[in-house]
Amino acid sequence: MTQLITERSTDVIAAEINAIKFQTQTMMLQASSEIGKRLIEAKEQLPHGEWGKWLKENVEYSQSTANNLMQIHVEYSSNSQAFGNLSYSKAVALLGIEEEDREAFLQENDVDEMSTRELQKIVKEKQKLEKEMAKREADATKEKSLLEKDIQDLKQQLETTQEQSVQNEVSEKEINRLTQELAVAESRAKKLEESLKAKPIEAATVEVIPDGVQKELDQLRSKVNESTDPAEIKFKMRFESLVDEFNSTLVVLEEIVDEGTKTKYTNAVHKLMDKMRATLEGNNDK
Repeated sequence: MTQLITERSTDVIAAEINAIKFQTQTMMLQASSEIGKRLIEAKEQLPHGEWGKWLKENVEYSQSTANNLMQIHVEYSSNSQAFGNLSYSKAVALLGIEEEDREAFLQENDVDEMSTRELQKIVKEKQKLEKEMAKREADATKEKSLLEKDIQDLKQQLETTQEQSVQNEVSEKEINRLTQELAVAESRAKKLEESLKAKPIEAATVEVIPDGVQKELDQLRSKVNESTDPAEIKFKMRFESLVDEFNSTLVVLEEIVDEGTKTKYTNAVHKLMDKMRATLEGNNDK
């Protein structure tokens, strides 16, 4: 009797291959976790300084590989189902993301479709952004603390000056100068407080201001800060608000997805800047 041979479709073959791949990855991650568990057990028993030697002579692991395996056990074993379809190399790459953010990252990114190199690049960029944001937050916190001290000093100076003015020992101009300077410091402190409470900006909008523009703005700020004239102090308040609004406008502009709409509003900003420049040049000619 002739046995009939049923030809299987390529879709069936592909499905079987992917199922085997998934099973292999799951087994690999589970095995890595179990190895890591035993490495932790061995390390706790070894005298200080013997760890590297023991690894080389007994299991032929480098210390970096052993560290990865132990960390996989510590961070993945408690929730293995959520990470069961990860390959070993991708699991190692994801160790670069904080544990509390890891599941959300997997939900927001199609890690299965990424190569390990692509995943490593994204994780590295995320780490860089988080480091930059942490530095900015630390700088803002430090500046806010210094501003709060300045505000207290200015309030004391203003109170003393007002008392002296009753005795005609100081002019009204000095009182106005201190009042304006106090208002500037309080306004800046308020903006820093708001920025610390606000949601961090996304990676795509970290650097929306060209270096040349930022340098020019910093130079103008520096010149304004040198002034003690009441009229120039008033200008300083307006100038700081203008710069902050310009920065906020650029951030929001980057959030627009539709390229046509973004181009339209970008052109509108250019036209406004041209008009402002023409107005300033006209005032200089008077």
